[in-house]
Amino acid sequence: MLRQAQHERVRGEGSETLASRTARQLSQLSLAVDPGTHLGAEDDLIARFGVSRPTLRQAAKLVERDRLISIRRGAQGGYYAERPDARDAIQSLARFLRIKGARLSDVVQVTRPIWEEAAVAAAERRSADDRERLRAFVAAIDARDTPRELIAAEVEMARLISAMSGNPVIELIMEIGYSFGLDEEGSDLYADPDRRERTRALQRSLCTAIIDGDPDIARLMMRRRSDQFDIWLHPGDAAKRDQA
Repeated sequence: MLRQAQHERVRGEGSETLASRTARQLSQLSLAVDPGTHLGAEDDLIARFGVSRPTLRQAAKLVERDRLISIRRGAQGGYYAERPDARDAIQSLARFLRIKGARLSDVVQVTRPIWEEAAVAAAERRSADDRERLRAFVAAIDARDTPRELIAAEVEMARLISAMSGNPVIELIMEIGYSFGLDEEGSDLYADPDRRERTRALQRSLCTAIIDGDPDIARLMMRRRSDQFDIWLHPGDAAKRDQA
């Protein structure tokens, strides 16, 4: 053990520590296979990378933090390949935005052009499976009448459309736009039954346009949704426009 530790110390000299180098190798191993693939037991990976148990565990913490591996205990235990998704990233971004005092209206203002592009891409790229998922969503719209149910429906629809766009950047930004603030402001936003009915109607029109493969109508419906959010979040501004 002493000889191995000395060997590791020599190998770790330089700008990159042995733990960080092992973490990089472990990340590469995970990215080379499908999520859920068994990468090996701890002893297997110690032998593979030629490091000590403490070094491997230190490296594993770094990779696990990035959601590229998971570590399971028990008879089927070991290291498994994983992948991060938008919901992992959103947690850190949401904390940052809240610390800065951002509100849902700020997010809507900045991200609305991205939402329109997502709707267009979804209408152009939708597959037969995508159409079926959207049809199932539309079929359940009328049953979602409480504010909390409608918030969940908004987030579900956003994730369906962003995944259909095929663009991971859109997926991340859509996740921010529809998740951030809804838990804090959504109950008030959808407290009025007329608003809930208006929201369901817009959901139905948007999903129908995407199912039909009509990108122009999909863009228009998404724009109308953004306009509706603006009116609800800035009622004073809407009143001024009506008086002008």
